[in-house]
Amino acid sequence: MRPGRWLGIAMLGAGITAFAGQKAQTQTKAQQGETGQQGVPPPAEQEAMRNFLAIGAPPDAEAAKRGQAVFVSTCGFCHGSDATGGATGPDLVRSLVVLHDQGTGKEIGPVVHNGRPGKGMPAFTNLTDAQVHDIAQFLLGRTQAAANRMSYKIQNIVTGDPKAGEAYFSAHCASCHSATGDLAHVATKFEPVKLQSRFLYPKSGGSDESGPADPREQKTVTVTLSSGQTYSGKLNRMDDFSVAMTDAEGQHHSWIFEDEKGINVQVNDPLAKHEELLKQYSDAEMHNILAYLETLK
Repeated sequence: MRPGRWLGIAMLGAGITAFAGQKAQTQTKAQQGETGQQGVPPPAEQEAMRNFLAIGAPPDAEAAKRGQAVFVSTCGFCHGSDATGGATGPDLVRSLVVLHDQGTGKEIGPVVHNGRPGKGMPAFTNLTDAQVHDIAQFLLGRTQAAANRMSYKIQNIVTGDPKAGEAYFSAHCASCHSATGDLAHVATKFEPVKLQSRFLYPKSGGSDESGPADPREQKTVTVTLSSGQTYSGKLNRMDDFSVAMTDAEGQHHSWIFEDEKGINVQVNDPLAKHEELLKQYSDAEMHNILAYLETLK
């Protein structure tokens, strides 16, 4: 190994050792009651870690709070409430555009205002530059939290009224879900944060660490040709130019709209109701629903 590489490794090791020593001293002070809020590193330690990771200054707290509210209502269904990916949109915490933006809104602004039609993202021309800047500040906080995991602290989110949540569930959710059927013991299967994410932003046609997606989440399609012949089955793909599906016998079918004049396509998305409700939930209603679901042990 070249001497320069040894020197670089030695310097990195020294930096880690120095930071570890500072952290140990801070922890000693914490045991003596000098740190402030329980479970949160004191400002000096937070600043030291930020400098060590070279992640820059934190976002403006008020701007990030405003940006989170706009992001959840406008972008959350596709990208997830925490920007780590949702029903159809990618993880923005790992996005190079977001990383290069650095909370300014200059990089993400054109994407937000113009959309990406080729990738299914609509244009949000109604958002002001100020709102885009606030969203950028929220995303900056998310990327910094991912880099600096020492600062991550999950708060207690089960703060709603379970009775009010049960009433809302009965009125809006019981036609598809049952507390004694598909949701029986759901609170024992997921932590509160994960449970809230699943009812706000269910993913379709994929799987995650909890196992394969519920088959009821799968989009289906009925295609009627100009001859009157119909095909029904699982929707595989659909864009502005074509549609592809698999029928009950496992046969694959696809059509190009330009070649099939008079074709009629009807898509059934079982998760459309979730997207509709997401635009209607008040903050209290979301907490109430979670509180009710937490009673299903």
